[in-house]
Amino acid sequence: MWCARLQQALRSSSRCAASGQAGLLFDVDGVLVRGGSLIPAARRAFRKLLDQNNNFLFPVVFVTNAGSCQRQQKAHQLSRLLDIQITPEQVVLSYSPLQMLRSFHDKCVLVSGQGPVRDIANTLGFQKVVSMEQLREHHPLLDMVDHNRRPKPSAAPLQKLPRIEAVVLFGEPVRWETNLQLLADVLLTNGSPGSAYETQLSAQLPVLACNVDLVWMAEAPSPRFGHGMFMLCLESVYKKLTGRELQYQALLGKPGLLTYQYAEHVLRLQNHNHNLTTIYAIGDNLMTDVYGANLYHRYLAQQHTAMTPPARMIAQGAGSQVTTGVKEELASAAAQCRSILVCTGVYSPAPGKESCHASQPVFHAHRDTVVEAEMVEPSYVVEDVEAAVDLVLQQQSSATFHL
Repeated sequence: MWCARLQQALRSSSRCAASGQAGLLFDVDGVLVRGGSLIPAARRAFRKLLDQNNNFLFPVVFVTNAGSCQRQQKAHQLSRLLDIQITPEQVVLSYSPLQMLRSFHDKCVLVSGQGPVRDIANTLGFQKVVSMEQLREHHPLLDMVDHNRRPKPSAAPLQKLPRIEAVVLFGEPVRWETNLQLLADVLLTNGSPGSAYETQLSAQLPVLACNVDLVWMAEAPSPRFGHGMFMLCLESVYKKLTGRELQYQALLGKPGLLTYQYAEHVLRLQNHNHNLTTIYAIGDNLMTDVYGANLYHRYLAQQHTAMTPPARMIAQGAGSQVTTGVKEELASAAAQCRSILVCTGVYSPAPGKESCHASQPVFHAHRDTVVEAEMVEPSYVVEDVEAAVDLVLQQQSSATFHL
């Protein structure tokens, strides 16, 4: 009943026109879908978020750590599965904030991942892009694990590749052994993989990494390895060979602060640049969705008390040098960010329990994440995304009728 009353109350301001309202950030895998299959509660949830003209009652953005497709493809997939119209402007992928890091756009970057990574990099603004396949073709002696896949030297001389100046990790690759080998070759030769290793390099090439998810939820009964697992392997290889920790210039995607700043910016554009009071972040992963939302909530609180955010928080979000260059453009204005944990994905209740409780014995956080117990405690725990939407509507109904 309260849901119908709220829809009636907000109908006159549909398409997100009122100031002081909510914005919703939805994770995708484990919240809306499992692999290619829609979670049944998702379609019911989104019917409740539309008015009679099929416009959203609130600004809605889908924030996913996926990064192997263009946002147009993700919007099309979500539109088909949810049976509603989702625009590319409502999709934030793990790599989306890279378009803000313009200081790297004129550098020659090596891209790692799967899908159309070169096209994605070009769309984001990178002008000189080298793929792993190009690197293999130009240096056929480097990839030696699979004898059946060794590139044959080209009959005609290939145009020499420029020196690699930075590395962009979009997501987990298909062939980990190839990418681990070639990334080590690039990092240990300062961007000239045809040369011998220099293990005592004074400086490391910049590495921009998207998506630190250790695991993610597909159709299998247990979570699958994510890009964070590949990064763990790369970090171990690098340290074993050099004795030093691999350093990142930027960590993008959830739980990074820059991703939430960018997501709020996208929400505000839907809201005709009016500020939002509360952002609700709905996800299934304590170490990305909940941690990231809580980190952003703390950041917003400090912004509103005119405190400078600690450097450590900025570094967790994107790397202090990177964030400093874009923070004015992505100025945050929401009052708070509330995390809602659903139990249909990476996080699920223990067998035999009737409800889920937010506790996790092992923190699957990235190496550079400082885990604080309160940062992985969700504001709310619900069974599924429909219950999360019901909660938001109830919260907003209460706020609306107390004005």
